[in-house]
Amino acid sequence: MMKLRHLLAAALLPSFAFAQDAQIDRKVNELLKKMTLEEKVGQLHQLSGRQFTGPESSKFADKLADIRAGKVGSMLNVKGVAETREIQALALQSRLRIPLLFSLDVIHGYKTTFPVPLGEAASWDLEAIEQGARVAAIEAAASGIHWTFAPMVDISRDPRWGRVMEGAGEDTYLGSQIARARVKGFQTSKLGGTDAIMATAKHFAAYGAAIAGRDYNAVDMSEQQLHEVYLPPFKAALDAGAATFMNSFNTLNGIPATGSAHLQRDILKGEWKFKGLVVSDWASIKEMVPHGYAADLADAATRALNAGSDIDMEGYAYTKHLADAVKSGKVQAKLLDDAVRRVLVKKFELGLFDDPYRFSDAAREQAALNDPKHREIARDVARKSMVLLKNDNNALPLAAGAKRIAVIGPLADSKRDLEGGWVVQGERADVVSILEGIRRRAGSATVTHAAACAPGCATMDGLDAAVAAAKDADVVVLAIGETWDMSGEAKSRTDIGVPGQQNKLFEAIKATGKPVVVVMLAGRPLIFNTIADQADAILYAWFPGTEGGNAVADVLFGDYNPSGKLPVTFPRNMGQLPLSYAQYSTGRPVLDEKNIVYKSAYIDSVNTPRYAFGHGLSYTSFRYSGASLSSNTMRPGQSITLSFDIANSGKAAGTETVQLYIRDLVSSVVRPLKELKGFQQVRLQPGEQRRISFTIDRNTLSFFNTQLKWGAEPGDFKLMVGSASDDIRAELPLRLLEK
Repeated sequence: MMKLRHLLAAALLPSFAFAQDAQIDRKVNELLKKMTLEEKVGQLHQLSGRQFTGPESSKFADKLADIRAGKVGSMLNVKGVAETREIQALALQSRLRIPLLFSLDVIHGYKTTFPVPLGEAASWDLEAIEQGARVAAIEAAASGIHWTFAPMVDISRDPRWGRVMEGAGEDTYLGSQIARARVKGFQTSKLGGTDAIMATAKHFAAYGAAIAGRDYNAVDMSEQQLHEVYLPPFKAALDAGAATFMNSFNTLNGIPATGSAHLQRDILKGEWKFKGLVVSDWASIKEMVPHGYAADLADAATRALNAGSDIDMEGYAYTKHLADAVKSGKVQAKLLDDAVRRVLVKKFELGLFDDPYRFSDAAREQAALNDPKHREIARDVARKSMVLLKNDNNALPLAAGAKRIAVIGPLADSKRDLEGGWVVQGERADVVSILEGIRRRAGSATVTHAAACAPGCATMDGLDAAVAAAKDADVVVLAIGETWDMSGEAKSRTDIGVPGQQNKLFEAIKATGKPVVVVMLAGRPLIFNTIADQADAILYAWFPGTEGGNAVADVLFGDYNPSGKLPVTFPRNMGQLPLSYAQYSTGRPVLDEKNIVYKSAYIDSVNTPRYAFGHGLSYTSFRYSGASLSSNTMRPGQSITLSFDIANSGKAAGTETVQLYIRDLVSSVVRPLKELKGFQQVRLQPGEQRRISFTIDRNTLSFFNTQLKWGAEPGDFKLMVGSASDDIRAELPLRLLEK
């Protein structure tokens, strides 16, 4: 009987949701009829609310008056129960008492800071990534926030672009899986809970392909490339229920994304049937004027609304000019109503009309921001994100005989640099530095510290002390890399080498003859060839967040066996950029690096990267064997199974991320040499073996052709499984039959 009740309840859920949606539609229609033109425009005006409360508020009397008059629909940069309640109370003085939406860039944590998104992506652990977004949502929602401008789902293959830090790396398949996980973590299964916030898929679209890796720069690409590489993570976010999209700063093939009807009306709201709302990026509507696409702010407002941009973030184009555009007929009233409807629907779905303060409860805020479980989760995600790039002669984990440990480097005792960019409410005192983490774990071992230089390492005033500390140690942990403010928005770099004189520091420490374990902090792939060649071990820790120091210590001492894999290719030099594992076939491929004459090659460097996509070592080893297909041929509508055995052939328990790649050998559009099409994480005890299977169907083999039709073409394929894109353990042929 209990099972029957559950089945009946499940069957009723779709009809209940439909009834609820219909009820919201009715309420929105009734409200739209009551609204003046100016009130409708107000719902599309988003205002930044820094310093709108407290002693500074008197400076913004005109903007506060706009809120009271219903001329503001949403705000960003207002956070905390006290401030959101105060501002919401002003909005409820308006004629129709329409509540505000409060939004914020909650990118990788609210109070509890998690690894930067690229670091989280290195975990390849979708459950952990979802959990990180879940904690961020719980803390933000308890602090009065309704809406985050995350996740960024831009694919990027050029680490000169600083915002590579904010995404999931270079791969479309992995990026799509992570987009789903993050949306689910932020929003849960349905909006309305006070422990969830609206997610934003950004930046629509192709922002990660900015020419020369320079932020805000133009993007130019074929429609086939756009649909195949850059759009799928957005579609995955939409399918996961993403409530909002944000358009991007860049032009795409000559049209600013903010003013692109092709992106917003044809694809997003048309082909994909997106029912949520679209918000501009900061002043991106206004920026169509310096782009040379709009004559003035009034023209920009008309172009943006007609193209499908619903909300104007801090651009003042809509609030100043949209009403006149509607009156003159330049913007149809039905397009305005559609945009306003999208905003109002979200406010109803969040329950704000029933209780405008339901996200602003002081007791819940204190409980959420001080929940010790959140730090435990952050520590777990941080250590899963770390990638062991190198480990010669088992330099790691640190041996029990290492009684004197020198922790050296400008980032060894830094707290701010562990947080990375986009820190919202983090408290610096809560951050555990690498030095603190090692000291907590080192037991009876003596831990000495020498910074050698300040973060950035412009000068080396402390080099002598650092060398002396290294000479007196059994092993050196050298913490170097980027500072927190060198990756992120507006942080493009023409040189992504290790900053300052840190290479000189490494060489001096290495010259002591002591084992050197490098812990590298960064928000992007860096170039560090000397260190890669000479270090005994390298742990890439990214910017690991609040619990970063404890997580680093967990890995260094072997309490956690590293399992991270690179979500992005690490180049050898700047001349290789942009770079991805998914290289396309050429008519003159390099088959042998010793024979490159008249081949697609460099004369001063090999083509291969320093560290390949998917690379990541463990304290154990894994053996792949027995790969087979259920059939070497496949007909339309069928699927086949690829199976193989994986065994832990080492002495420690560990997790391996097995990766499935394909290559379409002959097709109407030249295909990449490898495409990731699946992965699984397998935890094995020493000596344990398990049979792993992947299902291959027509969709696995499909791509967008030149007519932008999705499908698979009959022919021969190569299926590959392995530990990384350059560490393939088995290859199997498959033929897709025509009938």
